[in-house]
Amino acid sequence: MTKNVLLLAFLILSLNSIAQKAQRIGYIDMEYILQNIPDYNEAQNKINAKAITWQNNIALQQKEIEDLKTELNNEKALLTKELIVEKEEDIQIKETELKKLQETYFGSNGDLFFLRQQLVQPIQDLVYNAVQDIASKRNYDFIFDKSSDLIMLFSNKQYDVSELVISSITRTEKLNEVKAKREALTNKESATVTNDDGATENALSEREQKRAELQQKLEEKKAEQLKKREALKKAIEDKRLQRIKEIEEAKKAKEAKKENN
Repeated sequence: MTKNVLLLAFLILSLNSIAQKAQRIGYIDMEYILQNIPDYNEAQNKINAKAITWQNNIALQQKEIEDLKTELNNEKALLTKELIVEKEEDIQIKETELKKLQETYFGSNGDLFFLRQQLVQPIQDLVYNAVQDIASKRNYDFIFDKSSDLIMLFSNKQYDVSELVISSITRTEKLNEVKAKREALTNKESATVTNDDGATENALSEREQKRAELQQKLEEKKAEQLKKREALKKAIEDKRLQRIKEIEEAKKAKEAKKENN
């Protein structure tokens, strides 16, 4: 309460000291703004789900400790003093572990604190940056947070810039989405061009390969035809030589017969 009074007094003195010129003053409702940011609601749902899981883990250990205590009470009359002390020490150890677990989950520097900082802090920074941008562009001298410790006994709705902040954040998110989609489309087109180039190169390579295969077949066929032609010429030449030989032999035989007669 003292803190609020001192803050209010400071603001009154500040306003009085600069009352000679017109001041532009606005305020926001941080709770209202956060409730209208989808990312914040999503982050809050994740935090709540994780907190429930941690709370269930704690509840299970608490039940285990209660069961051990009940068991010890039921069996105490049948146990030796040493066994009783041993079981009580086990229960104390588990209670100490439970306290450490609670501190780990929900302590001032626990997992919940860091999870909230990780998920919510960026959104709060987004709101802060939007407020700074609005204050700069619209020449506001002061913008207060209605949901903070500052007690506002009266606030005129016309000075509420919460909707401007939400619009600014929404516009920024849409621009980021458009930018992300544009980058994704550009990457896709680049990949398509690359694939098309690769497909073209593959098609050209296949065409060249087929052309080379056809050329090879033509060369082989031409060589085979040439081989057949040479074989045919050789056969004809051999036949001609054989015919000449036969004629010569016949001529010699005729001359020899003539001499014998």
